[in-house]
Amino acid sequence: MTTPLTLTPARRADGTPVLNAAGEIDMSNSADLASAVTSALGDSGGPLIVDLTEVEYLDSAGLSILLSYADRIEVIATPLLGPVLTICGLTDLTTVRGLDPADPADPAS
Repeated sequence: MTTPLTLTPARRADGTPVLNAAGEIDMSNSADLASAVTSALGDSGGPLIVDLTEVEYLDSAGLSILLSYADRIEVIATPLLGPVLTICGLTDLTTVRGLDPADPADPAS
């Protein structure tokens, strides 16, 4: 059974691609995340903004996808996901916003 996950591509006014994720990301739907990231990146050189503010759960399969695209994405998350994004090293590889309540989650939106 696939865990519910909604992936919605969008663009900012400046043309930057955004992928909004809502639900839970795990091994049952991580391929959907990979496909959505690939599609949202298209032929652009990046960055793609991956908005995880509505993600309630993220396991190692989802982290693996994010890590594989770390050089082409920026992430917006919440303090809930902060520990896992930090421990896996994603915060060292790309920009991750929203983990610190004093840091605006998305200053460019």
